[in-house]
Parts: sequence; structure tokens; C-alpha cells
Amino acid sequence: MAGVGWPQSLWFVRHGESRGNVANTAARAAKALRLDIDVNDVLVELTDNGIEQAVALGKWFGDQPADQLPTQVVVSPYVRARETARLILETSGLETLPLNVDERLRDREQGVLDRLTGAGLRAQFPDEAARRDYVGKFWYRPSGGESWADVATRMRAWLLEMRLAMTDERVLVVSHDVPILLARYILENLTPDEATSYSGQLRNCSLTSYQVRPDATGMQLDAFNDTTAIKTDDAPVTAHE
Repeated sequence: MAGVGWPQSLWFVRHGESRGNVANTAARAAKALRLDIDVNDVLVELTDNGIEQAVALGKWFGDQPADQLPTQVVVSPYVRARETARLILETSGLETLPLNVDERLRDREQGVLDRLTGAGLRAQFPDEAARRDYVGKFWYRPSGGESWADVATRMRAWLLEMRLAMTDERVLVVSHDVPILLARYILENLTPDEATSYSGQLRNCSLTSYQVRPDATGMQLDAFNDTTAIKTDDAPVTAHE
């Protein structure tokens, strides 16, 4: 398509640890059927640890050379993503950059499965659990929610618009695990099974980054799920693994 280029750099950041993440971990450890949280997913806030993660990542960005810093910031409308982006920008010295909110970067909508654990799904909606197993993770769409394929559709539209509007820019994107994994699916032409194989692996405040190819024909994965910047004890998973 004439006029469509690529950004110089593209960073995807998953939001910092949220109260929903903590509730999910606790529910699974307790083998509970439902997460103990009564806040709409859109309004779930960061934990204190999530705030510290975002600040640490902001400091990392602030240490980068000026000609390698983000020039555009795009963010999911969810509170945990906007707060992560705000803290990154404030800590890095990039607070003058505007936050461009885009609803297409929101988390995958769970529909009737919202706040249910896997055990809760099987107990409350056994037919849905069987249908998910039959259809497959990538294609399964819960009632009132989205499939991974649905999220891929909106991410395709966002990526194309980003290329049209942000050619040669350095773009920071703060979003959620499934949209980021589906950006990989699109940019790297992964299969559905390859995309879903990373489900549950993306760490809070991890970096997944791309650089434009030398021949400017596309984007090349530079790092995946990298938490080096926030000094976790986990080894980063990079593009070379």
C-alpha cells in the first residue's frame, strides 16, 4: 500500500502488577471458583508493586540516549495501563509527550467468564468449557466476550493505522498480555498455536520490542517479555530463546 511505512522502534509494555493480577493468583492458589475482586476490569488499579515496576521501567527509559527515546505513546484506556504509562513518562522525563488512548489496545473481554477461574468455568459453565476445548483457545469466543481472533482483528487495524500515522517515529505502547501477543502474531506471521503457546507467560511491565529492518520492509523482534529493566529475579525471555 502506497504511503505505508514503519516506525523506527516499537516497544510494547504490559501494564504493571494490578489488583486483578493479585486476585487471580490468590484464587488459583486457593482453588477458588471466582476472583475476589468487585471492581470493573476497566477500573482495576495497580498495586504498590505495580507502581514500583512502572517507576523502574521509567528510569530505564530515562537512561537511554535521547535519540532512542519514544516520540509517541499509545495506551489502552484501562486504568492500570494508563497509570503505568503515566508513571513511565514522569519518571523518564518524557511527561510532555501526550498519552494517545486507543480502545483497540484494551484487554480481551471475557464476557460471562469475567472473574471466573478455570475451575469456575468448568463448574458454572461445563458446556462452555467443553466448547472451548473443542473450538480451541485462539477461536473460542465466550458469550458477551471476545476470542483471540477478535482481538487480532482490532490489533491488525491498529497496527495499520499506526504505520500510516507514525512512520519513522519511536512508539511506546502500554497494553495487556493478549493484545501484545497478538501483535507478535501479526508482525511475525505466527500461527494461532504459536501465538497462544505464550499465553500466561507475559510478565508485568515486561518489554517486547521491535526495530525496523535495515531494508525497511518490516519490523524485527529485538526482545520479548524482557524484565531486565525492572530488576526482577526472573531471567528475561528474549527473541533468541
